[in-house]
Amino acid sequence: MRGKGDGLSQTELRTRDGQATTVSDEAITALTEVLRGRLLQPSDADYDAARAVWNGMVDRRPALIVQCAGVADVITSVNFAREHDLLVAVRGGGHNAAGNAVCDDGLVIDLSLMKSVRVDPLAQTARAEGGVTIGELDHESQAFGLAVPMGVVTETGIAGLTLAGGIGWLRRNYGLSCDNLISADVVTAKGELVTASSENNTDLLWALQGGGGNFGVVTSFEFRTYPVGPDVFFAFVIHPGTDARAALQFYREWSQSAPDDISSFAILWHAPEIEEIPAEHHGAPIVVYLAMYAGDPEAGGAALQSLRNYGSPIADLSGITPYLEVQRFFDADYPAHEMRYYWKSRYLNELSVEAMDALIRLNEASPSHHSTLDVWQLGGALSRVPPENTAFGDRSAPYLIGIEANWERPEDDAACIDWGREVFRALEPFSSDREYFNFPGLYEEGDKSVRNTFGANLGRLQSVKRKYDPDNLFRLNHNIPPADLAD
Repeated sequence: MRGKGDGLSQTELRTRDGQATTVSDEAITALTEVLRGRLLQPSDADYDAARAVWNGMVDRRPALIVQCAGVADVITSVNFAREHDLLVAVRGGGHNAAGNAVCDDGLVIDLSLMKSVRVDPLAQTARAEGGVTIGELDHESQAFGLAVPMGVVTETGIAGLTLAGGIGWLRRNYGLSCDNLISADVVTAKGELVTASSENNTDLLWALQGGGGNFGVVTSFEFRTYPVGPDVFFAFVIHPGTDARAALQFYREWSQSAPDDISSFAILWHAPEIEEIPAEHHGAPIVVYLAMYAGDPEAGGAALQSLRNYGSPIADLSGITPYLEVQRFFDADYPAHEMRYYWKSRYLNELSVEAMDALIRLNEASPSHHSTLDVWQLGGALSRVPPENTAFGDRSAPYLIGIEANWERPEDDAACIDWGREVFRALEPFSSDREYFNFPGLYEEGDKSVRNTFGANLGRLQSVKRKYDPDNLFRLNHNIPPADLAD
């Protein structure tokens, strides 16, 4: 929005604390002239496309969007935001369900054009810029028979995913995405580019391993890679909702003894109208077993046979599958911009019968048949990292519940969000107080959630925040206030 002051044309924006402010058009023109990328404003033809994020429920209108072409543009953008005390959002893939990659009336530092990926097959490492998505990283690494542990929807940006943890199909073999972060290039709130690694700025590397986007703009990530694929064995078995409790009880017992080569889910859902599922089950509650064996596919088939043998499934679509197809398995269910999403999470202390009954009841009561309750099997490599070794912290829970309210119509917003919150409340007796911040809801628990999730690591994180972002410029996240502002 434009205004007039002292005879000069100005643009109205928001400060970090939400107050109105103005920036002269002269200053904005000067910013435009020093960028290699583009500066977009509401009057630009492609502004609406640039401000759209994955979650169709999010409709925010930034005053300025800097589409950065490289690190120099990021530095320039951070300096501009700091000097004018502007509200700042940082966009990598724009996939976070809370939509914090954009903000109303502030400045968005958009990395989505920064797509470089370089794989070193001899060192088994990969370096990727901050705008890279999981699918793009997979494409490059699989050319060498390698993979980086990442999430399970390929349109997700690697940046936000890694900074908040990163749980995917390789979690029990090789840990979280953040566990495999070797180094990172970061533009700090002072506009300085620093490298965080085991040799330099080690405190910052530790904080980036699960502490989120609190500490600066990460312009590139260096990861370990592992030999995976090109084919894996993928189990995909569907049981009717009438057998849900027995199916979950079997899954609990099976998952407790499964080898680390297997990472799996049990998903409570309503059957989609696809030909692989008998028509009489369409729209009815179901339980889906999904599991991937990351080693030899033939060995995987044998290892997953007991899961496939259980009960009387209504469909079994298991088989040897290209790893890239497994990575894309969920993509069609989560279209960008089209659907509306509210995702939260609970770590379960155990998958008790009472917790199962709550999950079954709540799945049946879901107002949208697109919504799911996902029981993520944890353990394995991710659980063997001591909580103090990374900012991510405690890994003792055997299961994570992904609470996914997914729907299509704006008029269903209230009912679907209320359902997600009801699930979150109902699971509290069976859960720790921690959350997985890639499934953050709308950050409505605020400071409480940050305290509970980071626990004993919070004080150290606040000290790192004070060192690299003392004025809390980067606050649109699960925010960790600097130590001197947290008292």
